[in-house]
Amino acid sequence: MSDSSKLSSADVAKLLQDPNADNRAAAASKVASTFGDAKLTEGERQIAEDIFRVMLKDASVRVRHALSESLKDNPDVPHDVATTLAKDVDEVAMPVVEFSKVLTDQDLIEIVRTRGSDMQKVVAGREGVSEGVADALADTGDEEVVATLVSNKSAKIGEGTYSKVLDKFADSDMVKNPMAERGELPIAVAERLVTLVSEQIRDHIMTHHEVSPAMAADLLLESREKATVSLLEGGQKSATVQELVDQLYDNDRLTPTLMLRALCMGDTTFFEVALAKKVGIPVVNAYKLVHDKGDLGLRRLFEVSKMPPQSLPMARAALEVADEMLETGGGGDDREMFKQLMIERVLTAVENDVDTENLDYLIGKLQAVESSESDSA
Repeated sequence: MSDSSKLSSADVAKLLQDPNADNRAAAASKVASTFGDAKLTEGERQIAEDIFRVMLKDASVRVRHALSESLKDNPDVPHDVATTLAKDVDEVAMPVVEFSKVLTDQDLIEIVRTRGSDMQKVVAGREGVSEGVADALADTGDEEVVATLVSNKSAKIGEGTYSKVLDKFADSDMVKNPMAERGELPIAVAERLVTLVSEQIRDHIMTHHEVSPAMAADLLLESREKATVSLLEGGQKSATVQELVDQLYDNDRLTPTLMLRALCMGDTTFFEVALAKKVGIPVVNAYKLVHDKGDLGLRRLFEVSKMPPQSLPMARAALEVADEMLETGGGGDDREMFKQLMIERVLTAVENDVDTENLDYLIGKLQAVESSESDSA
């Protein structure tokens, strides 16, 4: 460390006695910039900390702001110095609140609960916001603050917080859009978000196009079901599928067309879990009945669950194709190819067993992959 950067009694005198705020701010920056230097002696470090505490009482915002800017990303700043800066006026507090790792979650929660929306947005944009801080931010009920939080890809947000946000901001695109773009969402939250977005689609259709309410409802159902099935893309663990099925069932959205669509997309686990839920039996029992080679098990499940009888041949064909692909490795790891093959084979398998009207219905509900993907985009 050069002599020009060392702390000295001259620095201290300049800081404490110079009437010019610019000079004091410059001295503050110099002292703060040397604080992270490993070559500082223990005595010099103590002098610097004492200077910081004097500067915290400086009447000039410019001086305190210079200190905050210089210390904002220094992990060695004393906690009392960091928290005092964080409690200062916004101009002084913001650099430390945005960047300082010295502030604890409790410090941040207190800031969220006691400061205005500008400071709350700064907290919401911090790197690595914890679940506890995120929940406090959600409690503010401020749309811009919450939108900043859900737009922060590094923020850790719990399922309860997501639910709280959707309860409050179900109609806010500012909140829903960035939430939908997050890398991972709890599947129950994702399914609920799909529903909210679908409601928006329905409203848009009804207000911008001349369609009947029945047609709008059908388009809504189709877009929602496609989006819901897409939640299972890439394969989900059984526990996650059960969570999705439970939520759909509890909200009267576990429809026969959704179950058939999922099956024809290759999601046999979803189909099995959904049938088990509707019938009220363990999933392992539903699995045995679904894959009963005698066909009586699947038929009985359809009867008890009140699945449309005309969809039984479609389901049977889809299950046969799924089993065959599993045995032969058909489709491999290419899920798009798997879906395309599944749909083509199902249509071929049932074309002689389903009347024209129902076959048209199936084709309408289960488009070729390219059309299906573009319609749901």
